[in-house]
Amino acid sequence: MKRINHSPLAVSLLALAIQGCGLNTDLSIKEQPIPASYQTKQDASNAANVADINWREYFTDNLLLKLIDTAIANNLDLQMALQRINVARSSIKLANGALLPKVDVAIGGGMRKFGLYTMDGAGNASTFITPGQVVPENLPDIFVGLQSSWEVDIWGKLHDQRRSAVSSYLASVEGTNFVISNLVADVAIHYNDLLALDNELDILRQTIQTQEEALEVIKLQKDAGRANELAVKQFYAQHLNMQALEKNILQQITETENRLNFLLGRFPQPIERSKEDFFKPALRSISEGIPSQLLENRPDIRAAEFEIEATKFDLKAAKAAFYPNFNMTATFGFQAFNPEFLFSSPASIAYSVMGSLIAPLINMKALEAKFNTAQANQLSAMYNYQKTILNAYVEVANQLANIKNLGQINALKNEQSKALKQSVDISKDLYRSAKATYLEILITQQNALQSNIELINATRDQRIAKINLYKALGGGWK
Repeated sequence: MKRINHSPLAVSLLALAIQGCGLNTDLSIKEQPIPASYQTKQDASNAANVADINWREYFTDNLLLKLIDTAIANNLDLQMALQRINVARSSIKLANGALLPKVDVAIGGGMRKFGLYTMDGAGNASTFITPGQVVPENLPDIFVGLQSSWEVDIWGKLHDQRRSAVSSYLASVEGTNFVISNLVADVAIHYNDLLALDNELDILRQTIQTQEEALEVIKLQKDAGRANELAVKQFYAQHLNMQALEKNILQQITETENRLNFLLGRFPQPIERSKEDFFKPALRSISEGIPSQLLENRPDIRAAEFEIEATKFDLKAAKAAFYPNFNMTATFGFQAFNPEFLFSSPASIAYSVMGSLIAPLINMKALEAKFNTAQANQLSAMYNYQKTILNAYVEVANQLANIKNLGQINALKNEQSKALKQSVDISKDLYRSAKATYLEILITQQNALQSNIELINATRDQRIAKINLYKALGGGWK
């Protein structure tokens, strides 16, 4: 029987192929199905889908629209996100370049001397390099030409790396859209905060003016013997408290303006706004649609999906790294020991072509570590995708419940404000007829002021909840 001698190289390549085939790249996790609805009883059949509403149409305040335009043009976080897109785009170009042969222009020179008692030295001593001239003892070597190298993508590793770069680029684009969506919402929220604070300040100043008039009246009544010093001090103390509240609101206005200017990418300056529009309808009615639409409308969900695609290709490339690489190198140019012979004769033409199969052998642990890391990254991206979907659903559900409850709160606070306004007038009439004390007037005024502020806050919260719902459903980035 004839004995078959197996080549060590063949055995190594076979072992690598077997090991590579045993690596699992088909990963999956347990997924929770998206609910069919948000468990609301709203009839959304006649309302526009939020994905089709541009933020310029959703918001009706022209001053707010100008602020959003400024923010999109100048916001620093958004500018950084745009640069991340440029980085991802450059990664695609880099991956495309790896698929093509690398060609360089090479100009080089050197000097060599071989020992006499060597094969090269003995041969050169008796060899004519030109007629009548032996090879010089100190032999110059000049080369001008092209050098090329190319990794032939047998296993698709380089193509997978390119696909990963493309997916990462698309994820960065969606990430930027998510930044825009959040930016639009943040500008609108701070703008409504300012409108609410402006209206609070107006009510507080009206109350201060009313208290100043009441303080003068109580002083006159004291002089006439109808009131005492205690009443004067009580009215005066409440007047001072209102002035302190006024300063506090002015500080809140300054800080809110500064936060809004920061979003706009500019230093603090007054924000143009119309406080009279605060109680007017400023937002369009929208439908929450069905939860599955979040997969298409939310940029963060789409970004998470592209991240999964990128990690899948990374994992395939990590698996292909276990297989041998086939590299080709070539040179073509002119080579001579003397510059005058470099281009003067076809004999100076030099070229070489070589192909090599390179297989990893010793450092396998490093390849295994890279593969395990790629596996963990893909599983992490899958879990992040599920987390992003769950978070989006919860955000929408919370805002839908919030809008419903705030509508009821707003109606109740509106009725309360009307009742307390009437009670202030009644308390004044009763006080004039000596049927109510000055303490009852003070308490009634305080309750009325608190009720008006709560009504303003409820209106603000209702507007902000609609803005947050618009963002949660995936609006604001178009």
